[in-house]
Amino acid sequence: MSRAVSEDLLAGRYRLDEPIGFGGMAEVHRGWDTLLRRHVAIKLFQPGFDPSAVRRFDNEVRALARLCHPGLVAVYDADTEGSTPFVVLQLIEGGTLHERIADGPLPLEEVCRLGAGLADALAHVHAHGLVHRDVKPSNILLDEEGTPHLADFGLAHLTGATRLTRTDHLVGTAAYLAPEQVLGGEVDHPADVYALGLVLLECLTAQREYRGSEVEAAIARLHRAPAIPEHLPAFARRLLARMTSTEPQDRPTAPECARILSAVATPAALDSAPPLST
Repeated sequence: MSRAVSEDLLAGRYRLDEPIGFGGMAEVHRGWDTLLRRHVAIKLFQPGFDPSAVRRFDNEVRALARLCHPGLVAVYDADTEGSTPFVVLQLIEGGTLHERIADGPLPLEEVCRLGAGLADALAHVHAHGLVHRDVKPSNILLDEEGTPHLADFGLAHLTGATRLTRTDHLVGTAAYLAPEQVLGGEVDHPADVYALGLVLLECLTAQREYRGSEVEAAIARLHRAPAIPEHLPAFARRLLARMTSTEPQDRPTAPECARILSAVATPAALDSAPPLST
């Protein structure tokens, strides 16, 4: 049941300010929590959206409510105003990783630091029995210190959510799908590790590995492995190759990725890092 409607405040509590992001079925606004007196992000879903979208809304709220990790965007509240569902989230104001990559390749040390934080966040997600299913640069927010926060759990834990349908429509982001997602197979934690591997590779090259239309980008990974730059240290080449392996069972777990990347996230550690063993 929705709360009483205030003429001026969303749910009688939240002031809605300027929009800061848009999606296919939702838009995100900067807002102000008048009760706790703090800035927030408010994700508004289109009024009267279809039942599958309602399920995604419910899924996102429930998924986020179970999680508490510094590498995840925190959920503060959720409700429905009239016919418009909304979620109140932690406001992260440093932009997205997608925007950061647009400025050019990131240094290896920074990529290791970002990767360690994201892998640790995914480890927390996976420990709660969830799969994010849509890890990509635009779903990674950077705070003012450059710390990454994984956002947008709208596809999390939806059985069969990211696959090609009979009409070639893809739910999720084609450029970062794991091969098993493209083939319509079971999607589990290794799919998130695969996507993170592509994200880290994109950080290093400032180029999306699989480009083209949704179908072209999705199918491309079935025909060739990602091109990992030869100039990278052996440990980085080996880790990225493992993370983006075609076979899910050959990929490292998120905790393993976090451990490896954390151990080399300084210049001194990078200089002395040995090649990864198989």
